[in-house]
Amino acid sequence: MRIAIIALGSQGDVQPYIALGKGLKAAGYEVRLLTHENFEGLVTSHGLEFCPMQGNVQELIKTPEMRELTEKGNFITMTLRTAKETEQVSIGWARTALEACQGMDLLIAGVGGLYLSLAIAEKFNIPLLQAFVFPFTPTKTFPGVLFPQLIARLGGTANWLSHQALRQIIWQGSRAGDTAARQQVLNLPPSSFLGPHPSPHLHRLPTLYGFSPSVIAKPSDWQNTFITGYWFLDAASDWTPPPDLENFLQAGSPPVYIGFGSMGSRNPEETAELVLQALEQTGQRAILLAGWSGMQKEKMPDQAFLSGPVPHAWLFPRVAAVIHHGGAGTTAAGLRAGVPTIIVPFFGDQGFWGQRVADLGVGTAPIPRKQLTVERLAEVIQTVVGDRTMRQRAADLEAKIRTEHGVANAVAIIQKLKFNRSECNFAGN
Repeated sequence: MRIAIIALGSQGDVQPYIALGKGLKAAGYEVRLLTHENFEGLVTSHGLEFCPMQGNVQELIKTPEMRELTEKGNFITMTLRTAKETEQVSIGWARTALEACQGMDLLIAGVGGLYLSLAIAEKFNIPLLQAFVFPFTPTKTFPGVLFPQLIARLGGTANWLSHQALRQIIWQGSRAGDTAARQQVLNLPPSSFLGPHPSPHLHRLPTLYGFSPSVIAKPSDWQNTFITGYWFLDAASDWTPPPDLENFLQAGSPPVYIGFGSMGSRNPEETAELVLQALEQTGQRAILLAGWSGMQKEKMPDQAFLSGPVPHAWLFPRVAAVIHHGGAGTTAAGLRAGVPTIIVPFFGDQGFWGQRVADLGVGTAPIPRKQLTVERLAEVIQTVVGDRTMRQRAADLEAKIRTEHGVANAVAIIQKLKFNRSECNFAGN
């Protein structure tokens, strides 16, 4: 069986689908991953067939305009900006997918590749499996990830409506590009103004969620849906840590980790200085991740180490706490490491994960990036390093997550699928 996975977004958005693809390949499937051209090395290093999609997300994030929008943290403004980029490349994406997905038996997509995958599924009548890493199915149990969790006080209907609003925000940001691709490349009618979510291609197969049921329990109103556990992508077998990083780790007590991943900054030197002042107040050692221009500093004090990319699965178990932007993948890695978490959300679903961490008692309440100060950062660092109860909760959650085997669970579900181009279903139903 041949499977195409379309995964678009930042590295944290793409990595879970590489992990899922590796699991499917190990089970005997032929897997082709369609993602941005700058992820070729990452994809091929894990043995998957790579198909480049036009665009370099890292270059886009580093532009001054995107750095400014990222710091402001307005998701709607970000969506409108990225919608312009998406509209420009949608024709190229559709042409690539049209060629790469011919002859495939199954398509898999998360939110980033959902609408393109749906169009391809309609074009070739290929079964489409939705596989998400943050809640995207409407529920009355909790609010949508873009909305304040206080909405839950208004009741189930308000929660459900917030999920519908989330879908509309994402769809309207994609609609122009989707329409252009359908009409100019795929010879398909455009989707409804309100979106393609009623399409039968989105309801023939179950929906998979690549996060832990110990972090988000399955809502009772999610039908034909499976929460499998996280899809972790561990370091390639030949990866070794830089000697200077190893030396820093061994030179003293476990440091805290501070990094904001793909979240760029208009002034990365200023961000690094804020962090270093907080460390000076607490006396803590730290590893700072440069990320995609999130932090820069020419000379570091002895208690801090500025690092390039390092696999979270290797580094996080070696630190005292993790402080990051709250991307779904980074949050998962921190929880699996069993250390307390501090989330500094910039936009999107990051605040949702920050609040979830706080509700689980494995970290502090999130501090939005616009509200981050030296004093607040120093205070929460002291809290997570010194709170034994929080550290025990983090260790207990780690133990649960490590028993869940999310990729294997997802592969097992996919193996039970009955594929029929005219009527797809799940053998377990």
